Amino acid sequence: MFILLLVACKAPQTQESSAKETRKIITAGGTVTEIVNALGYGGQIIATDITSTYPASMQELPSIGYRNQIKAEGILALGPDLILAEEGYLTDDVVNQLKSAQIEIHFFKKPIQVEETKKLITDLAAFFEAQVEGNRIVDELQADLDSLRSYLVLNNSSPKAAFIMARGPQTVFMSGEGTFAQSIFELAGLQPAATGFKDFVPVTPEALVTMNPEFLIFFDSGIESLGGMEGLAQVKGLSETPAFKNSHILSFDGHYLSGFGPRVGKAALELAKAARP
Repeated sequence: MFILLLVACKAPQTQESSAKETRKIITAGGTVTEIVNALGYGGQIIATDITSTYPASMQELPSIGYRNQIKAEGILALGPDLILAEEGYLTDDVVNQLKSAQIEIHFFKKPIQVEETKKLITDLAAFFEAQVEGNRIVDELQADLDSLRSYLVLNNSSPKAAFIMARGPQTVFMSGEGTFAQSIFELAGLQPAATGFKDFVPVTPEALVTMNPEFLIFFDSGIESLGGMEGLAQVKGLSETPAFKNSHILSFDGHYLSGFGPRVGKAALELAKAARP
């Protein structure tokens, strides 16, 4: 009888653990996806969006698309139990359709500051009841930030830099205040060349010359969209900047630089070192 009572008491916990192990998760947003993987739950992800490029194994999964392109029908066809997404990533119509289909959905704020990164890690760890792993990830991030600060103490110059968002020769923007670029520049000890405006604005030759950046930062995909390094000269005004004249053009993986995930300290340190050759 004692053995039967012991088994009965343990049964609900075993069933709950089994349910967690067999969940079919869809993630929307590269930073959420990266953290879910870091917490050890990547094996439960059955599909994700096109911004979820890390780890590389996520690119082998079915894709639900990108933001406004995402349709509820495509998600439902995959049969998920749970959706974890960045706030604002899915349209209201899609969210309402998914909720009507009784799909569990949770939203998390996309970080653009280190403290927001730590909170997102902590929140997702709490959701999965994986606080030990969450604490480990936060500790590793803090160690990276400590290494960054140590580097900047010894290399305290403040190069002037501008981030350029390119999606083809006709779609070229520069980042302003309130963007991930401003945040990552601050972490890396760089002086933002673009000030006095928020978000992203179209690049003009006059603005580039006035900003006079020592370094120009791109996503790898942005460089490719312009036709490689040779295509940069076709962007009016860019060739007149000190950055172009001195070949101070830096390019990074988009998610690595802008995701503000667990690797943000490493990305900021890499940027800091690249801007101080």
